[in-house]
Amino acid sequence: MPPKSNNPVIQVPHGGYVTSTILSVVKLHFSTTLRAQNQPHTIALHLTFVRRTSVGPATLTVHDTKLGRQASTVRVTLTQGPPEREEVVGYITNSNIDTESGLTLPTQWSLTPPPYPAADPTRLAVDEDEHWKLQKQFPFAAFRKASQSLDFYLPRKGQLAESIVDEWIRFSNGERFTNQTLGFIADMWPQVVEAYRDDSSNGWYPASPAATERTAKLTKNKWARFWYPTLLLNLDIKKALPSEGVEWLFVRVRAKQIRNGRMDLEVVILDECGEIVALSQHVTLILSAGRNMAERREPKL
Repeated sequence: MPPKSNNPVIQVPHGGYVTSTILSVVKLHFSTTLRAQNQPHTIALHLTFVRRTSVGPATLTVHDTKLGRQASTVRVTLTQGPPEREEVVGYITNSNIDTESGLTLPTQWSLTPPPYPAADPTRLAVDEDEHWKLQKQFPFAAFRKASQSLDFYLPRKGQLAESIVDEWIRFSNGERFTNQTLGFIADMWPQVVEAYRDDSSNGWYPASPAATERTAKLTKNKWARFWYPTLLLNLDIKKALPSEGVEWLFVRVRAKQIRNGRMDLEVVILDECGEIVALSQHVTLILSAGRNMAERREPKL
């Protein structure tokens, strides 16, 4: 799990932190109540963030939906209050990746466009990799405290496109990535929208006339700082990471359309060998940061 001291985004906990918390609860459920199923690995997760969560106590309830020999599905709800509010609803499917068998075929899939050459972990650790550099500062880092949990290594020559973020990451406190942390990793990167700003602190692109014009408009409209609440998050876990975890992961994030305050995000997570660890899809809103800190109104059905 990401360090607890760094999980909030001001008033609303980071969505990836919430996702990893749910993954951990499901892992506990399958290792205790459903131990006889012998299905320790989450292979699919679907979460709907019905309402924004708050920093503080929460109740997570697990309902057994369908128990099978090959895979089992549970429903998880996260509630807070008073008054009691159902804030996150999810369906999670577990199986046993170690005992999976069946048809296997090559697909010739690869990342397009190809990323820069894979990092050398030894050189990456001392920030001497030829193609990747440690990004020490991001826009509004104090507002997005969850980002302080990771070390981000971005392409030295800049991202391949404004709508793409490629990164090598590791936990800044020395912890290692496990399958339970994938929910956090699937929602943690330099925000795609920030690459469209004329802001030297983003470390992606030199100033351009188009970016300068966009930034002027955003600032004029007081939209210089955004909050990106997740409406829906899907996670397809392809691989069981070692129980002791791994130090490094590669992540690509890509937006296909950013329009009218809403965007999609496609996330690909690879290990050091280039094997797919997990795939994720998001539906995300783009709101003023003030919405994050606004007082909560009474829930409506």
